[in-house]
Amino acid sequence: MAKDNLLIIGSTGWIGTYITDQILKSKDLFGRIAIFTSLGTAETKAQLFEGFKEQGVEVIVGDILKLGDLERAFEGIDVVISAVGRNIIAEQISWIPLLTRSPNIKRFFPSEYGTDIEYGPSSVHEKPHQQKLKVRAALAKSEGFEYTYVVTGPFAYGFLARMEKLPEIGSFDVAKKKATVLGDGRGQVSLTTEPDVGKLVVKALQHPEATKNRALKVNSFTTTPLEIVAEFEKQTGGEKWSVDYVPLEKLRELEEKAWETGNGTGFTLRRIWAEGGTLYEKRDNGLIDGEETDSLEDAVRVAIAKQTGHEKL
Repeated sequence: MAKDNLLIIGSTGWIGTYITDQILKSKDLFGRIAIFTSLGTAETKAQLFEGFKEQGVEVIVGDILKLGDLERAFEGIDVVISAVGRNIIAEQISWIPLLTRSPNIKRFFPSEYGTDIEYGPSSVHEKPHQQKLKVRAALAKSEGFEYTYVVTGPFAYGFLARMEKLPEIGSFDVAKKKATVLGDGRGQVSLTTEPDVGKLVVKALQHPEATKNRALKVNSFTTTPLEIVAEFEKQTGGEKWSVDYVPLEKLRELEEKAWETGNGTGFTLRRIWAEGGTLYEKRDNGLIDGEETDSLEDAVRVAIAKQTGHEKL
């Protein structure tokens, strides 16, 4: 069986970096691997792209807002994997006609990798979901190729970070041994480490039938903020951390004010997670042979390393 040729768009963004890294670690599973990037990014991150080329990756430079550039990049590609940022999510709708008429393209992974935007009846009204919902609606009407939404919930390293400027949305401060948790700290949340996001995308690429035209709800582990605090305590010498609690009512007030004065996306997502918006009847890891994932212990170890400057580069 011929190996799929892949095109990655958004390879140098936060989650795109991890997805690209895991695809390259599994490059023997695939045929041609190409990356589409802008001229500015290619110049400012020249060393990174040279490293890609040394691994046999084709780097295609173009303007993501010019459909002609994208259409040329799609030539000979079987699967397009998008990891574009939230600010241009809706631009993916304009790619659909190109995907449809590109003779080789079989599958499209739109930029999802986060909160389940169709979790329940209220999801349709959540402001951060609107652009992704438009993409899904457009893809539901598309023909000629399949698509997969990789839904991971919040990224663990971000969730476990020290939020120096906004501790009220949840924060874990290693230096101060202090945590700020939402609600009573006992609400469950499902997290996915950033490397696991990449690994699960690779697994999804290997299981086209199981992931055809659907949202794939996957994660690394499910925990609570207080269980997270306990793991931080364990890994930082055993001393008890101080814990501040932010009632969900207070979080909703902060969320409303944030939207009134600017962008409240972070507040809304944290509120959704605290309300149980990452919990499913079952996760889909088993559909793609993706049960082997990082643990809470693994994620906290990395979070501590990131805050103390001991992370391996």
